Amino acid sequence: MRVALGICLFFKGIFFLVNTQTLEDLVRGSLVANRADWMVIFITWSHLLGGFLIIIGLLTRWAVLLQIPILMGAIIFVNTQRDAFGSFELPFAFIILLLLIVFLIEGGGPISLDNFFSKHQA
Repeated sequence: MRVALGICLFFKGIFFLVNTQTLEDLVRGSLVANRADWMVIFITWSHLLGGFLIIIGLLTRWAVLLQIPILMGAIIFVNTQRDAFGSFELPFAFIILLLLIVFLIEGGGPISLDNFFSKHQA
């Protein structure tokens, strides 16, 4: 489940990297419009790096902690302004947020680099 979550975030980062204008339009339509340029870069690279770290299970809780404010902002500021209740995006964002909270509590799990490094310290 953790790997699937990481893959979703990583591919969303790739989507934002390819479609920068789409993300910029979303951010400009939100309450943080005055920081749109910085936010677009931060969100894109946070999804790419955080998704990769979640996939491999390295620094899982830190990567998840970085993603939670972004997803909360997407749910509160972006999706509620765009009538996304009828689309797939808002329920998907809630599921991703729920999974992020689960892995913030649970950590990387038994098949993760976090677990490997905790058992094989020099």
